[in-house]
Amino acid sequence: MSFVAVIGKDNAPMYLTTSDMEQELDLQYHVHAALDVVEEKCLIGKGVPESKELYLGLLYSTENHKIYGFVTNSRVKFIVVIDSSNVALRENEVRAIFRNLHILYTDAVCNPFYIPGESLTSK
Repeated sequence: MSFVAVIGKDNAPMYLTTSDMEQELDLQYHVHAALDVVEEKCLIGKGVPESKELYLGLLYSTENHKIYGFVTNSRVKFIVVIDSSNVALRENEVRAIFRNLHILYTDAVCNPFYIPGESLTSK
């Protein structure tokens, strides 16, 4: 995995992390471009966040990266950027990544000391 982003319902980044600091700006660009695809899929799907299927799948791919998306019921978006060279990663494993991210996000916002809308911090 190269980059993980948690984007709030107002499209403001809540959490961004990368394993490759040299490409951070380029990966952020891909995440912002993916937000347009997420919004488009939500409009075409007529309320995808209200449906049971929260996983959006592959949003788009570039020569070096594959960008996947997930939207929660509260319209918080998870974007994961994965290296295209990682051909061993299958669709069900990407779904598991998003499931785990969603569980971690839920645990973080259920913390009584968390103020809704604030950035998430993690070690």
